[in-house]
Amino acid sequence: MPNIAEALAALTDLPFPLVLVVAGAFALAECTFGLGFLVPGETALLVTAASVDSVGAYAVMTLLVAVCALTGDTIGYVVGRRWGYRLRDSRVVARVGRSHWDRAARLLYRYGAWAVVAARFLPIVRTLTPAAAGASQLEFLRFLPAAAVGALGWSGLHVGVGAAAGAAARTIEEVLGKASWVVLAAAVLVVLVTVLVRRRRAAAKQPDPPEESGKEPAEPVPQ
Repeated sequence: MPNIAEALAALTDLPFPLVLVVAGAFALAECTFGLGFLVPGETALLVTAASVDSVGAYAVMTLLVAVCALTGDTIGYVVGRRWGYRLRDSRVVARVGRSHWDRAARLLYRYGAWAVVAARFLPIVRTLTPAAAGASQLEFLRFLPAAAVGALGWSGLHVGVGAAAGAAARTIEEVLGKASWVVLAAAVLVVLVTVLVRRRRAAAKQPDPPEESGKEPAEPVPQ
């Protein structure tokens, strides 16, 4: 059976630019309004980051993933500016729960641009917040720096965790030999179950309150 070293070697043997493209593509999809609920971007990022074995590779992947995540956020912001609070009644938002949109709107009203940074680390709300920020008329020059900080922090964290997992897996392989494929399978299973459970709990956390279609908040986001 394949072991950890062989699996990582197969990933590492791929041209690094190709690994970067895959990581960036999944990050872009994860952070783009409408796609982030369908694509397991975080899981894919952790897997691709396991091939990182140097500080330079870590820095390059972190920066690229951050740029792709920021691009996805910007797309969401533009969609929000274009369609406004009608997005709340869209099929995309209804599918994940309007309560998450309302949560993003409340965070934006209370904290302004800081909510964009904080929401980056909240499942589901992360993908809705840029669109909600655009709909709430938050100034783009305030949104963009906040989104950039959040994207860089999110990218650095996930690439770092993936790289650390890859390094730990290689160490385990040296210690346990071929039996380490069991550890790899268990680790992958734990990650997948954790991600799925977290997303389901977040999606079912709050039931949608009955509200009138197209209703907008009484006050705009503080500028």
